[in-house]
Amino acid sequence: MDPEIVIAQTTSDNEDQAKALARGAVESKLAAGVHIDAPITAFYWWKGKVEAAQEWRISYMTSADRLPALEAWLHEKHPYDVPQWVTLPVTGGSEAYLSWVVDETHPR
Repeated sequence: MDPEIVIAQTTSDNEDQAKALARGAVESKLAAGVHIDAPITAFYWWKGKVEAAQEWRISYMTSADRLPALEAWLHEKHPYDVPQWVTLPVTGGSEAYLSWVVDETHPR
């Protein structure tokens, strides 16, 4: 059976922090690759009122069996009290790319 691939996402309100969270996950082999989206505007409830903030979305490409380690690492490194953490299943894609994700997230 092929390993399941997932995309996990979080956000940061600081571009340098987003880059650090991206680089650290790749260097730790917790993600094969990471995309950081250009600043987005987020609206959300926080402590009883609607907030608006500029954030960078960080998307991690990883294998499902590495997801718990990536999540633990992220919660340790992320400065937010409650960082966004959502995962999206990858239901298809090029076999070469999906194999690359698996290879890069499983240290030899």
